[in-house]
Amino acid sequence: MDDWMARNGHKVVPRDRLRALSVRSDLRGWAQTLSHVGAICGTTAAIILVPANMPALLIPVLMVHGILINCLYAGQHELSHWTAFKTKALNDWVGQVFGFATLNPFYTDRWAHFAHHRATHDPLLDSELIGMKPYTSWSYFLDLIAVGFWRRRIRMIVRTAFAQGLEGDYWLTDEQRNAVILEARIYVALWVAIAVASIAFRSWIAVEFWIGPLLLTKWFHQLQNTGEHTGLDHDSDTFRNTRTLKGPAVMRWLVWNMSYHTAHHCFPGVPFHRLAELHGDIVANLGRPVPTLGYIEAQREIFATLRRRAREAAQAA
Repeated sequence: MDDWMARNGHKVVPRDRLRALSVRSDLRGWAQTLSHVGAICGTTAAIILVPANMPALLIPVLMVHGILINCLYAGQHELSHWTAFKTKALNDWVGQVFGFATLNPFYTDRWAHFAHHRATHDPLLDSELIGMKPYTSWSYFLDLIAVGFWRRRIRMIVRTAFAQGLEGDYWLTDEQRNAVILEARIYVALWVAIAVASIAFRSWIAVEFWIGPLLLTKWFHQLQNTGEHTGLDHDSDTFRNTRTLKGPAVMRWLVWNMSYHTAHHCFPGVPFHRLAELHGDIVANLGRPVPTLGYIEAQREIFATLRRRAREAAQAA
């Protein structure tokens, strides 16, 4: 597997313990997948059943529906590591479905994500940082509410479909480069087909049940995405450059335990359902705390860090 483990990781979690924690389970994978997809089916039914004379009820239902769809990316991320299911092919098949549902091409994301793991917080090599200007408070806010995120995402898929914008993707082999271009072209072709069918049948189903809720509630999933690394120093030590996020049990379920992000980044071969145990081992054995904050606390710290860095840059100018 093209994964990476924290430097000196075996000094924190012994090999035998790590081997035990790394056992995959089709049963646990199906339980998480079906509960998440089942919840989306439930909110879909709720949207249909809301009485026409009570449109205000649609707002909270659509919000929950969109949040559930967006958080499928947490599952896609786990599937990218081949750790959601023991059966490797299941990870790929389900991952492709989740990828299309979240407008996030599966193989494109997998290969970029491995580069992110190998070079976390390296501005020159981390796939999540390459080409990104340092955040200001305003640009970060636009990303947090997903305006910047969706602009980059849609532009990336369309440009890739035209075989453009891949020059800096050093992590791709020639074969993988051809695969991501084909993947983007399939996405664009399916978008066009859905749009044409919607117009032909004069239907808003795709917008009401998928695209609208997905685009408008991405901000919720951004609390997880942006909270994982933003604002931390460019330190090569994975126990320092990745943030664990505290939240209620429902949040841990929604994000497939990616709230234990330090544990995941240090030992990415451990499946989602064992990350709580792994986190406990790290805390007990590391000898120092790992970056840990609640979701809202993390955002406060990020904005405070950005303001501090802006002041320091202004004073140095």
